[in-house]
Amino acid sequence: MCVMTELDMTSVGPALPSICAGVGLAEGEFIREVLDRVGDKWSVLIIATLHDGPRRYTELHEAIPGISQRMLTRTLMLLRRDGLVTRTAFAEVPPRVEYALTPLGIDLHGISAALVLWARTHHMQIRGHRAVFDAALDKASGS
Repeated sequence: MCVMTELDMTSVGPALPSICAGVGLAEGEFIREVLDRVGDKWSVLIIATLHDGPRRYTELHEAIPGISQRMLTRTLMLLRRDGLVTRTAFAEVPPRVEYALTPLGIDLHGISAALVLWARTHHMQIRGHRAVFDAALDKASGS
């Protein structure tokens, strides 16, 4: 993103986008790492689900179609590591654990909700572009 290779720089011209001005190599690497985490589909869906309030693990699993238990566990751990989600264990029988958004996670929800809205608004256009591209690719390859 912000740290560009020589090839990237020749394709965009001499001026870097202002959002990247002054971003060094280490900071650029970290920014890309964070964007990888918060931009993956499972993180976005977990954050959106938790925006409605704390949820137990099984409730999250049921609310997010297609996510495996392994992926849910891993994504929750990484979101906790980045300070976006909390895990609270209650001293009850049977044991109860809830996941909730932190203030940082709530802040991120607004941004990810805008991306989801953009995707919902433009999904038919994107499908159309994909169909045209794929047809041209098939034609070029002789399929």
